[in-house]
Amino acid sequence: VDEMAKIRPDKLAMVYVANDGVTDKHITYKQVSRASSQCANYFKSLGIKKGDRVMLVLKRHYQFWFAMLGLNKLGAIAIPAPNQLQEHDFEYRFQSAGIKAIVCTGDGDTAHQVDLAAKTSPSLEIKIMVNGEREGWRNYDEESARFSSHYERTADSPCGDDLMLMFFTSGTSGYPKTAMHSHK
Repeated sequence: VDEMAKIRPDKLAMVYVANDGVTDKHITYKQVSRASSQCANYFKSLGIKKGDRVMLVLKRHYQFWFAMLGLNKLGAIAIPAPNQLQEHDFEYRFQSAGIKAIVCTGDGDTAHQVDLAAKTSPSLEIKIMVNGEREGWRNYDEESARFSSHYERTADSPCGDDLMLMFFTSGTSGYPKTAMHSHK
């Protein structure tokens, strides 16, 4: 994405259409690159670092892609998850994966379910909300915009066999298991 932003910065990378079916947002590669760098810097300021596990429960919000790429830049492990999870589902995932942070939609009851599960999940230190506000949660929309849109890669930037993504399986025969994917 960052390379495309250098080569063709104004090329359309994504069209986001809101749930109302009318509101849309056209996002270029330059905008994705800048927003994902802001995310990386924001997450870093919160203490999220290479190897940390961060759950993303963002439905189809365009911010999912900024957060995902920001975590990739940092080397934190992104764990996408559906917004239909309930307290016990979150609790199991937080504990089994050692999740440090969650970036969650403000829509619906999801954050409430996270709060219930967080009571018994000591690894969960950071709760960030997109498109909403809730007591005890950081406000992604306000806070991430304050950070630099430039992110400098370093010698220990993630690549190769470093873990990048973790998915929980459907759990059709018992509890969900993790499937991990590297930067390869």
